[in-house]
Amino acid sequence: MIDVRQPVAHRRRWRVLAIVLLAGVMDLLDATVMHVAAPSVRAGLGGSETTLQWYAAGYTLAFGVLLVVGGRLGDRWGRRRLFLIGACGFTLASAACALAVDPSMLVMARIAQGALGALMIPQGFGILTSVFAEPERGRAFALFGPVMGLAGIGGPILAGGLISLNLGGLDWRLIFLINVPLGLLTVAGALRWMPADPGDRDARIDPVGVALVTAGSALLVHPLIQGREAGWPWWSFVLLAAGVLAFVMLGRRQRTSPAPILVPSLLAKRPFVGGLTVAVVFFTGLGGLLLVLSLHLQIGLGHTALKAALALSPVAAGIMLGSLAAPALKAKMGRSSLHLGLAVETLGLLAMLAMLAIAQPSAPAWASAPPLLVVGLGLGLLFGPLIQVILTTADPHEIGSASGSLNAVQQLATALGVAAAGTLYFALGDSGGLTAGLLLAVASCLVSAALVPLIPRSPIAEGDN
Repeated sequence: MIDVRQPVAHRRRWRVLAIVLLAGVMDLLDATVMHVAAPSVRAGLGGSETTLQWYAAGYTLAFGVLLVVGGRLGDRWGRRRLFLIGACGFTLASAACALAVDPSMLVMARIAQGALGALMIPQGFGILTSVFAEPERGRAFALFGPVMGLAGIGGPILAGGLISLNLGGLDWRLIFLINVPLGLLTVAGALRWMPADPGDRDARIDPVGVALVTAGSALLVHPLIQGREAGWPWWSFVLLAAGVLAFVMLGRRQRTSPAPILVPSLLAKRPFVGGLTVAVVFFTGLGGLLLVLSLHLQIGLGHTALKAALALSPVAAGIMLGSLAAPALKAKMGRSSLHLGLAVETLGLLAMLAMLAIAQPSAPAWASAPPLLVVGLGLGLLFGPLIQVILTTADPHEIGSASGSLNAVQQLATALGVAAAGTLYFALGDSGGLTAGLLLAVASCLVSAALVPLIPRSPIAEGDN
């Protein structure tokens, strides 16, 4: 029987939060570094344009597929135990990435990184729920917006700097080696400060559901990446149809399974379902945007990795500013704060499209800074409120499933976005591909805005009417 009583605040709860945030930063660094590093990795190891896409999508696909399973494993065997296993494995997989000698080895190591990260990340929200009492829990979760948002954009900037630094001739390998000290610090902090929990041996995992979510995700992403290089043969469309069918079967399985992947009570909560729906659409459209922008800067304009990363830095500044303003705007505007973030994001994307239409290739790099800053502002205004509306509706016994589902949706949608945007970029060429990527992001913002009313007003702000 799971104890659903409210937890008593743990005396080292803020240190626990710092360790959970550090783990999240490691994940996002590795999920995003390939946006800038992929051309340098390809130059060093070789491989095709398709391989370049797999460097980014392999991580997010494995991470997203196994996230929900990772959350359920934590419910059963103890969240601290699974967090430590994931953190240790993630650190070793990072070292394997740095030691890769060919593209296949790096792709496999990236997949291992994603799989082990999927054991580590979903435990964090459950652990925080157990150490923070209700009055402080919202403050703790609110920190994820600015920290994770900044880390997600800071990853490419860090990658560009490390590649240009080229210490010891290590080039791109430094972007993975930096995870080793971060991983050791995470493990040490978890051993010292995280409270142990026995888990619930009665919690079960549905192998059929796991197989369906794994097959569905792979069947959708694989043909999107490989199909263009193969000339879009008949099997690519068959696989896409099979992927859709697998997710339809997964939905039916959730209603009949004795141990569904997603806790059934969550599906009865409109804020949770509505928030996940918005997240799916938004991250699918935005998932490949940074990759396409980086490819344009490095392949299209010939910038170095560092120059490309610095050109994208206004997005990081915008995310920080937007994240700082988001709590006050959320409290004042309630659900409408999500519309505000989407509107600002769309404005920045449209400004980028306008600039692309009128600017010459030789236009100075600073010309793109204002629209990129606006894009970052929109992201910063949206991240925190969207995370809160999804997670704060979950009860303590639901938090493992809820956090795993949120992260899984974000990563799988991002993998689809990377596959779609990357395919469009290489199929249409630099200018056409960038335009298509920006239009895809605009479309996702508009559809997300139309879906926001699925979320009730009250969960975002008590004073919202």
